[in-house]
Amino acid sequence: MPRTIGLMSGTSLDGVDAAWIDTDGESITAFGPTVTIPYERKMRIDLRQALKVAPSLAADSALIKLLTQRLTDTHADAIEAVGRKADLIGFHGQTILHRPARRRSWQIGDAAALAARVGLPVVYDFRSADIAAGGQGAPLAPVFHAAMARDLPKPLAVLNIGGVANVTWIGADGELVACDTGPGNGPLDDWAARHTGDAFDRDGALALSGRLDRAVLGRLMAHPYFGRPAPKSLDRLDFAQALRDSGAEDLSAADGAATLAAFTAQAVAATILPAAPVRWLVCGGGRHNPAIMAALRSTLSAPVDPVEAVGWNGDALEAQCFGFLAARVVAGLPLSFPRTTGVPEPMAGGRIAKP
Repeated sequence: MPRTIGLMSGTSLDGVDAAWIDTDGESITAFGPTVTIPYERKMRIDLRQALKVAPSLAADSALIKLLTQRLTDTHADAIEAVGRKADLIGFHGQTILHRPARRRSWQIGDAAALAARVGLPVVYDFRSADIAAGGQGAPLAPVFHAAMARDLPKPLAVLNIGGVANVTWIGADGELVACDTGPGNGPLDDWAARHTGDAFDRDGALALSGRLDRAVLGRLMAHPYFGRPAPKSLDRLDFAQALRDSGAEDLSAADGAATLAAFTAQAVAATILPAAPVRWLVCGGGRHNPAIMAALRSTLSAPVDPVEAVGWNGDALEAQCFGFLAARVVAGLPLSFPRTTGVPEPMAGGRIAKP
């Protein structure tokens, strides 16, 4: 069974996670060491700039070339820091643009250079085949969530709160339904950065000190995204204009943060699922924010728990996922499905760079 190291650098722009996992892409035999390498402040600033201008950026622009090199080096450092032998690397790259309606999802990072440095095959480009077939290209975690949740009571919802939030609904018969629910940490992180200078709302302190503005929240929830059926997906900045138009900018730092935390939870609650889950399991950085978790618990009807409640490692889960998906690519197994991304049939994908 392949020993893989999965890598993830998510839309929260906080750093690179690496996780060792023993899997054939269907079952998981063992988990191993995990590592997180935070991005330096300059890297986060440059990535935020790339997000803002990505639609007009050329792949050979100076900014993209510089970021690609730095990202690839950081991912290589993460692989080496794991400190355990592997047969295969799963390399997602850093998303700077996601526009499935335009048949484009752009992850930067140099898989060939990474393979050459670490001396291992690198699986990458997980989304392009799905998007070319008319899918959303996201989310890709549902098949991994289903493997992890094989013995848990269902229907079950696994909610990942990164820069964007997404949900996997797993039915009693193994049916999978998934979509991006709406904003995750992204708007709140950006708000905290502007108002406090911190990269995120540490311990939810800013949001917990404020009061929800229901009028602003109502205007945010009027966004047409929430009227669309799943499958559907988002770019990290898709709500930027709605936030400007909502009146949120007129709120105090604390009230704005409280309203954005509530927005994340309300968007989850507005997501239409085939049946009410018996439990919500939350992974991603958002589960560390008490304001977001409190908003979820007050909004959703079923119990809401961090994934650690069932023995999962919530900080490593996405990296483990891409190790799992890398093994599926090698085995020729599908990564996405009609009710997870909207492809017409189960869809394989990914490419392999050899050292």
